Amino acid sequence: MKQCTESTLPNSLDILSQISADADIMTQHPCFCDEAHYRVGRIHLPIAPKCNIQCNFCEHNMCATEAVQHPGWTAELLSVEEAVNLVGRVMLTREDSNFVIGVAGPGDPLANDQTYEALSLVHQEYPQLLKCICTNGLLLEDMLEKIEACGVEAITVTVNAFSSDVGKDIYSWVRYDGVTYRGEEAASLLIAKQFDGLRKAVDRGFSVKVNAVLISGVNDKQMPQLARRVREAGAGVLNIMPLIPCGKMKELRAPTCEELRKARQDCEGIIPQFHRCEQCRADVVYLP
Repeated sequence: MKQCTESTLPNSLDILSQISADADIMTQHPCFCDEAHYRVGRIHLPIAPKCNIQCNFCEHNMCATEAVQHPGWTAELLSVEEAVNLVGRVMLTREDSNFVIGVAGPGDPLANDQTYEALSLVHQEYPQLLKCICTNGLLLEDMLEKIEACGVEAITVTVNAFSSDVGKDIYSWVRYDGVTYRGEEAASLLIAKQFDGLRKAVDRGFSVKVNAVLISGVNDKQMPQLARRVREAGAGVLNIMPLIPCGKMKELRAPTCEELRKARQDCEGIIPQFHRCEQCRADVVYLP
């Protein structure tokens, strides 16, 4: 996958001064802070197979080659025991704990009991490790107490639209409380739950970042308005990521590096931007 690197970045201290969430987490998390990205490691535990929404660009791939970074891909699913043992093996070989533990799929972490069980066990054994989740936000408000109980302090929510007329072109269906919604009704429900969850998570003291997939001709014109909405909801950082054409959007083109840079520039006066996202796999292990 082509990476769009940037030769100049806003000063990290300037960015962090705008963030009201806990400064320690913001400077220690490799997916929240540009400077920390190559200094702090990350381990994603691939323990969450089920998803409760269908994004038109999403493609889950089990047994995927480890050479390619792609959200929703993993070489294999781990059991809770295997995930906890993985963390334990890493801790035995590291003199420090300069890495974070996250669950980012391959489905939605909050729709899988394994997420809470594994993170709780890791937190009991290694309370010093920073723990995070990356979610579509549908269940965020509903699950905040469980998230907090398993030691999670950082949450990333993927929000690709703030209006249902755009969201209906991004999501095929949303399944909530046993009912499957489609079209604009699905998008409206998801967006409402996302923003309610964002506000409640911030109110409870979580450090919150928002991911947004930039889809040319679909949501690209909405990015500044989306940035304002997520900032008003209390998010501290926005990470705009380029579309990887696949799934129902496999015929669409990925945005150019210049289009991605412009989207970030248009939004950076509204909310701090994260620039170093590699669109990691659900099983990534990076230990600098």
